[in-house]
Amino acid sequence: MALPYYVSPEQMMQDKAEYAKKGIAKGRSIVAMEYQDGILIVADNPSMSLNKISEIYDNIAFLGAGRYSEFENLRKAGIRHADLKGYLYSREDVTAKSLANAYSQALGTTFSQEVKPLEIEIAVVAVGETAQSGEIYRISFDGSITDERGFTIIGGRAEAITLFLRDRYKAGLPLAKALKLCKEALENSSGQTLVIPNLEVAVLDRNRQGRKFRRLTTDEVTSLVNQR
Repeated sequence: MALPYYVSPEQMMQDKAEYAKKGIAKGRSIVAMEYQDGILIVADNPSMSLNKISEIYDNIAFLGAGRYSEFENLRKAGIRHADLKGYLYSREDVTAKSLANAYSQALGTTFSQEVKPLEIEIAVVAVGETAQSGEIYRISFDGSITDERGFTIIGGRAEAITLFLRDRYKAGLPLAKALKLCKEALENSSGQTLVIPNLEVAVLDRNRQGRKFRRLTTDEVTSLVNQR
């Protein structure tokens, strides 16, 4: 009788992490950045129908990078979680922090218990009443969660984009300047010029009444990028 093949828990976790990282590295990057009136989100996404940026609740947005089917399932689960909590309690009880913690637990459980980890990286962002009250949470494939300030990047080439923005980002940028900076960061990391139709752009605008999430059209993005 053949002996079963043994792999140490440490090696198994390392292999899972490497597998997930390779899958995420193939995905295109997404940048979320605080600007003068809220949070700007820019994704390198040539698809017109498969969105990487979505609204979760009144002032909360979801970003997903990596395998689309996997982060899409999490996005839908997050919407159900937010709607149920808002209905049972109060809309004010639905926060980015609670959603990020729920996603962290789901990803951590899958990573530790399933053979195949999820090949995704996600972020939950929320705009607050003031410039200092925004929330940006980045959640990795293993469930680790990071509370970011100013901006965050998920997906492939995240480290290169972070290095590019670290010395260039300033708090309180107008929307046009923030959008140009995000576009330059994505182009610098990929080494190619991005055409505007291949950019998926949305904002969480604290000045809007009611729901804060809004997608920018191609014409709006073009106008902002061409501003001097």
